[in-house]
Amino acid sequence: QVQLEESGGGLVQAGGSLRLSCAASGRTFSYSAMGWFRQAPGKEREFVASIFWNGMPDYSDAVRGRFTISRDNVEHTITLQMNSLKPEDTAVYYCAHQGTKGWDDWGQGTQVTVSS
Repeated sequence: QVQLEESGGGLVQAGGSLRLSCAASGRTFSYSAMGWFRQAPGKEREFVASIFWNGMPDYSDAVRGRFTISRDNVEHTITLQMNSLKPEDTAVYYCAHQGTKGWDDWGQGTQVTVSS
């Protein structure tokens, strides 16, 4: 099991930027994919971005070109740099670890609010 803790959420105006971080504990971090998901009020949780153990990223169409995911396998952290934020990016953002059964471990979430 991997424990995850997000930080960096907050309130920003449309067009602004925020940087989310996720600190992970657990021996499997360096060999696992990590991801960011988000859930807006009244909506299903949705995929935002993921990054494989070798650094290869993947993005949803909604954020591609605006968000950048990265990882540090020494510090056991992942980050999500979010630029050109839109009001529709408002959501609780969750860090996740991909285990043997899929996205097995989740952080508690951090709120991102983008005002228009």
